[in-house]
Amino acid sequence: MNHSSLTPRRSAARVRHAASGFTLTEILIAIALIVAVVALAVANLGTILTGGQTDVAKSFVTSVIDTPLMAYRTTTGTFPTTEQGLKALIVAPEGVSGWRGPYLQQTEVPKDPWGTEYHYAYPGTHRSGSYDAWSAGPNKIDGDADDITNWTP
Repeated sequence: MNHSSLTPRRSAARVRHAASGFTLTEILIAIALIVAVVALAVANLGTILTGGQTDVAKSFVTSVIDTPLMAYRTTTGTFPTTEQGLKALIVAPEGVSGWRGPYLQQTEVPKDPWGTEYHYAYPGTHRSGSYDAWSAGPNKIDGDADDITNWTP
């Protein structure tokens, strides 16, 4: 009995196709897709970076600074005045009793992502009974539409 007749035989064409890999058309399509994705990413890079900076500034004025200011208020009985500013979280202002800071880890008040100082006011004009904190935003002009504040969503 011939054992070679019991095993199925693969055709030469089927074996050759399985070993051939990708076709030139498939490779060109893959390269075109990669180029399209890279072009889209490069075109939107400015928007992506600016969006991240805006998120950092929004986080600072709405939550990061809130905990140190609340700790300051708990120990001194009030928020720092507008004149004392956020610097009061690092260095005890003159005449303030109960100060147990520094309330921030840094030796300087952090600047916004565009290199300018955050603004602070107490009492706040936008948040009654509390403080206002904001960044002038990417254009560094205070009081216009791109400001990032703790009183707007």
